[in-house]
Amino acid sequence: MSGTIEQPGTTGVPAERPLGIDELLERVRAGYRRVEAREAYEAARSGDALLVDIRYAALRDRDGLIPGAVVVERNELEWRLDPQGSHRLPEATGHDLRIVVICNEGYASSLAAASLHQLGLHRATDLVGGFQAWRAEGLPVSPATP
Repeated sequence: MSGTIEQPGTTGVPAERPLGIDELLERVRAGYRRVEAREAYEAARSGDALLVDIRYAALRDRDGLIPGAVVVERNELEWRLDPQGSHRLPEATGHDLRIVVICNEGYASSLAAASLHQLGLHRATDLVGGFQAWRAEGLPVSPATP
């Protein structure tokens, strides 16, 4: 039985092998095309994408903000971006909205983009390398306000 393991206490009942985080990331990223920092910047500038920064406050305070990006804490993301939700942001105008999710280094944002896909936001993606790639590319960053 390749790819399965037997659960303890369930004689002869095969179970799927649990995914590790690396395999999970590989699977969810295969479901959409990720974007590089320069592409995300140009898409936001042209009005073709909404940048959504999900980094937690300490990272935003330390490293700054991407001008024009909407800040949504990760634990509120689905509620704020669901076009059908009662707690949606004004920017959450429809399921065709192109959203680029940005975390610190491009890992949590991949899982967040996959979650948005489950809500029907089929154009959601994430930024390869996250905020750190944005900054390394020399794209605009503003200091966080105290």
